[in-house]
Amino acid sequence: MKFYKPKFWDKKKPNLLALILLPLTILLLANNLLRNFFKAKKSIDIIKICIGNIYVGGTGKTPLAIKSENIMNAAKLNSVIIKKFYKNQLDEQLLIKKYSKLICKKKRLDAVKEAKVKNFKYAIFDDGLQDYSIDYDIKIVCFNNIQWIGNGFLIPAGPLREKLDSIKKYDAIVINGDPRLNGDLVNEINKIKKDLQIFETKYEISNLEEFDKKLNYVIFSGIGNPKNFLKILKENNLNISKEFIFPDHHNYTDNDLGDIINYSKTNNLKIITTEKDYFKLNEKFQNEMLYLKLKLKIFNEKKFLEFLTHKK
Repeated sequence: MKFYKPKFWDKKKPNLLALILLPLTILLLANNLLRNFFKAKKSIDIIKICIGNIYVGGTGKTPLAIKSENIMNAAKLNSVIIKKFYKNQLDEQLLIKKYSKLICKKKRLDAVKEAKVKNFKYAIFDDGLQDYSIDYDIKIVCFNNIQWIGNGFLIPAGPLREKLDSIKKYDAIVINGDPRLNGDLVNEINKIKKDLQIFETKYEISNLEEFDKKLNYVIFSGIGNPKNFLKILKENNLNISKEFIFPDHHNYTDNDLGDIINYSKTNNLKIITTEKDYFKLNEKFQNEMLYLKLKLKIFNEKKFLEFLTHKK
C-alpha cells in the first residue's frame, strides 16, 4: 500500500485534524500497554542489538545498522544485520547487502537462529523495537533532529508509535543531524531519563565531486523524510529546480521514471536520486541519473563501539 506521511504530523503544534484524530490513538495506546505484559522468549546464545525508532520513518536506523556492523567487523567482532522480510522494503535490503552481511527472514526469531548456526556473535536488528518476542540485549532509538517527534501525538494523530516517555525502557538514543541543533532535545531527553546514553550522528556526502554546482538539477525520492534529502543538497550548494516525491519504499514504474527523465530533458536538468532509490532501478534508468551517496558519521565512534560491546 502506498503511504504518504501526512504533512500535519510534523507540525510542531497539532492542528485541527490532529485533534480530531486524537481519540483514535487510544487503540495504539492500549496495544502498547498490553505489550508490556508479553514476555519475550529467552533463547539463542547470541548478543542481540536492536536499532529502531518510535517515530515513523526517516530516522536513519538503517544507515546506523550498517555503520554499526561495519565498525564492529572492523574491530574483528563477528556481527550480522537482521531484518524482517517485507516485500515492499526490497530497497533497504539491497542497500544493506551492498555494504554489510544480512539475514532476512519473515520471522526475526528464525533469522536469529540462522545467525547462531553461522557462528555470528552479534546480531544487529534493523528495526524491531516493537517486536516483544525477542529478548534484545541492547535497544537503541533513533531520531532525526529536524522532525524530532513531530507534533508529539501517536498514530494516526501524529507520527509516533509510542509516547516519548517510552524511551525510559531503552538503553540509548541516537540523534541524527547537525549537532548544533541538539541542545533542547538533549535537555528534553534528560528530563525523562537522566542516565540514558545519547549519541550524535550526521550525514556527509561522500561523492560530492560527481556533481557540477554550475548545473541545475531535478531530484526524486521515495523515502521517509524527503525534506531532509532536499536540505542536504541545498546545504552543499546544489541548484534544485524541481522535486518529485513518492511514498516511502515506492516501486517505480516505467511511466514514473519516464516522466522524470522527460521533464529533465525538456528543462535541461540533470537528475539526482537517493542511493536507496537508485539501486532498485533498471540499469537503463540508472544510466540517466546520478545518486547521492551519504556516509554516516558517528561522533565519538569509539565510545559508541564500546557501548555496543559492553554486554558479553
